[in-house]
Amino acid sequence: MLVNNVGTEDGEMRKKAGEMMVSLGHRPDSAPLLEVNHLLEEILLRLHPLPSSLPRASLVSHRWRRLVSDPGFFRRFRLHHRRNPPHLGFFDRDSHDLHFVPALEAPDRVPPGRFSLQFDEGDKFHLLGSRHGLVLILQPSQKQLLVWDPITADQHHIDLPPGFAGPVSAIKVHGAVLRAAGGAQHFQVVLVDADADDPHHSRVLACVYLSETGVWGDLISAPLPPMLPSSNRVVFVYPAKPAVLVENSLYWILDGDLVGILKFDLERKSIAIIQPPVDVLTKSKYQYAVVRTEGGGLGFLFLSRSQYNAQLWKRKTNHDGVASWVLERTIELEKLLSLNSAARVNLCVRGFAEDNNVLFLGTPIGVFMIHIESLQFKKLPDHRLVSCNHSFESVYAAGNNSPLTLYTFQIKTN
Repeated sequence: MLVNNVGTEDGEMRKKAGEMMVSLGHRPDSAPLLEVNHLLEEILLRLHPLPSSLPRASLVSHRWRRLVSDPGFFRRFRLHHRRNPPHLGFFDRDSHDLHFVPALEAPDRVPPGRFSLQFDEGDKFHLLGSRHGLVLILQPSQKQLLVWDPITADQHHIDLPPGFAGPVSAIKVHGAVLRAAGGAQHFQVVLVDADADDPHHSRVLACVYLSETGVWGDLISAPLPPMLPSSNRVVFVYPAKPAVLVENSLYWILDGDLVGILKFDLERKSIAIIQPPVDVLTKSKYQYAVVRTEGGGLGFLFLSRSQYNAQLWKRKTNHDGVASWVLERTIELEKLLSLNSAARVNLCVRGFAEDNNVLFLGTPIGVFMIHIESLQFKKLPDHRLVSCNHSFESVYAAGNNSPLTLYTFQIKTN
C-alpha cells in the first residue's frame, strides 16, 4: 500500500526549519540581508511540491510567510517542480460544466470547487487532455480550442487550423497540450485527425500550434495501414484515452477498423503508426493503454479480465535501429486486488497519470491507483469518481490563489 507520510514529512520540515532558523535567523551582521533571503528562497524552492508544503513553511516565521506568499516565488516554485508535479485529481464533465474531483487526502486535498470551468448553455465542449498544468478543450461549434491554466485561471482561445476546417467531431479530432521546454510561459498544441472516410485514401493529419508565434505550422499527413476489409467501423483516435508523452513523442490509441498506436514526433514533426504487441481485435475481455515504462520508455499495458493479469510490454530498439516489443513483466492482479469473479468482469483501465507513472483501475468497489514500477497501490478516497481519464498533475499551493489562513487552520487542526 502507498503509505501516507504526511506526518513524517511535517516532522522533517519542522526539524529543517529549526536548523535554518538558527543559521538564518541569527545571521552575522556582516551577512547582507539579500544574500540570506536568496539562500532561504533556494532552500524553500526544494520543498516537496505537495499543496500543504508552502502553507506549512509559512508557519515558521513572518519572513518565511512573506517569501512563500510572494507570487514571484510561487512561479519559480512551480517552474522548479514542473517535471515532478503531484497528482492533484481528475477533471470530469457534465452538460455545461467542467469540474474537479480531488484525489489527495487532507491536508493536501484541494477543495473540489477550486478548479471549475462553466460553459454557456448548449455550448458543446470536449476535454482532450491535460499536461504540465494546462488543460486542452475542444469547442466544436466555435471551431476553437481552449487552453486553460486552472492554477492561474489564464485562458487562451485558438482557432482551428485550416486543415481542420471541415465538420469537427471529438470522435475524429484529438489533441494534446504541453509547455515549451525550459519555460512556463509558452506552450504548444498538437492536433491530430484520422481522415479515413475514403478507405482507398485514408490518412492521419497533424498540425502544431506555438503560443510563442501565435500561428499554426504546416499540415502534416501520413497514410494509414490497410484496414480490416470485413468491418464497417471507421478509424478514429480513441477519444476516451488522452495522449501520453514519452520522451519527445506523443502517443494516442487508434481504434475502429484499425487498432494501433499513433505516434507524433515533436522534434521531427512526423507521424508513424505502431502496431500493438497484442492483437487486441481477436482478444475478448481485455483492456489496454499506452503507458511509460521504467526509465521513461514507451510501454503498452494489456489487461486480461479472464486471466486476471496485466502484461506490460516495452518498446526497445536494437543496435541496427529496429524497434520491437518485449514483454517486460506480467502483473498478477490477484496479489494486489482480491476481487471475486463477478467483480473481475467489470475491471477496467480508467486512466493514466504520466508524470507520476500511475495507472487507475476501476472496480465495483472503487478506483485503485497502482504505481507501474513499484506496484504500490491505494484506493482513492472519492467514491463519486465517474471518470479518471483526465488526470490533473500540477503544482498548487494555497496562499497564492486562495487565502493562506484557511489552509493554515486546517494544518493546525489535523
